Amino acid sequence: MSEIAKQLEAKIAKSETRVTKAIFPNTTNHYDTLFGGTAMLWMDEVAFITATRFCHKKVVTVSTDQIDFKKPIPAGTIVELVGRITKVGNTSATVRIDVFLEEMYSEGRELALQGTFTFVAIDENKKPVSIL
Repeated sequence: MSEIAKQLEAKIAKSETRVTKAIFPNTTNHYDTLFGGTAMLWMDEVAFITATRFCHKKVVTVSTDQIDFKKPIPAGTIVELVGRITKVGNTSATVRIDVFLEEMYSEGRELALQGTFTFVAIDENKKPVSIL
């Protein structure tokens, strides 16, 4: 592995972001599961933080790609959102968000939700600039 590849991998590892949330009634829908819009808001926020920590520049969301709701997330549980850079382009970076479901009073966790978000680095005129 080249020195540049090692540096990029280290930068990606340093930017990994983890946020934990409790699912309270004010975040659920009429089925007592996490409202999808709230989940997507949290995912975009964690993706934004991950992308910003990666490049330390202003970034904007330019796309999301297939958000998969694999398992309902009931009220009274905990979720951990994990953001990790999966692709780096000239001006953009793609962030995968995995959302893990944990029961509050038992061991174990499982993947409940997953999606990807693409960000572009911008300058003061909102024009794309190098992400690195």
